[in-house]
Amino acid sequence: MAALVHLVHHAEVDNPDHLVCGSLPGFDLSPHGLEQARRVGRYLGPRPVVAIWSSPQQRSLRTAEEIASRSGVPVRVHPELTDWALTDRWMGHPWNMISTRFPGEIEAYLDHPASLGFVEEQLSDVAERVASVARALDQEHPHGDVVIVSHQDAVQAARLLLTGATLATLHDRRPGHGAVVTLRPGPTWREETSWEPGDTPRFGERSDLRVVTTSGSPDGPTPA
Repeated sequence: MAALVHLVHHAEVDNPDHLVCGSLPGFDLSPHGLEQARRVGRYLGPRPVVAIWSSPQQRSLRTAEEIASRSGVPVRVHPELTDWALTDRWMGHPWNMISTRFPGEIEAYLDHPASLGFVEEQLSDVAERVASVARALDQEHPHGDVVIVSHQDAVQAARLLLTGATLATLHDRRPGHGAVVTLRPGPTWREETSWEPGDTPRFGERSDLRVVTTSGSPDGPTPA
C-alpha cells in the first residue's frame, strides 16, 4: 500500500482564446502555468515519490515532467487519466459560447453534474476510471508516494469517490490549477491535505496549507 497518493490538477494552460481543450492536441502550459508546475515539484520534493503517472494530454504531461525533474522518477502515461469526455463534446468552442451553441448544457453541468442526459460518459464513470487507476497504483507501489496528474473534474470526481463523498458536490472546493489533493489509502481513503501553488512551497510546512480531516468536496465553474 502506497504511503500517500497525490492527485494533481495540471497547471494553467496557454489558452488565450479560452477554448474548451478536451482531447485536442497541443495546449501547453502558460508561463504562469509553468511556474505553478515548478512550485508543485518543489512542494512534493521532500516526499518519497516512487511513481508519477499522467494523463496523455500535453498540459498534464508538462506538469508531470516538472514534478519529475525534482523527484528523478520517470513520467508514465495512463490513458484512463484523460479528461472527462464531456469536454470533447464542447471541444474547440470558447467557454463563453457554450450556452449559446449547446443550450442548457452548461447550466445542467453546473446544477446537476452527476446526471447529464447529453453525454455518454457520466460523472460516475469518470470517478470510477480514475479511482480505479489510483487503487491499482496503490497496490503496485507498496512503499513510497504515488503522483497522479490529471484534469480538474477527473481529479475531483476520483477524490469524492475514494473518500466516500457524493458526486453531486463536484463544484464545491474544486482543485485549481496545480492543486495537489493528498489521500492516504486504506480500507477507507482519507484526505490528508489540499494544497495550491499559492500556498506553502514545501510538503508538510504549515503556512496556509489547508488540512482536510473529513472527506469534502472541492472552486471553479468549468472543467479543464
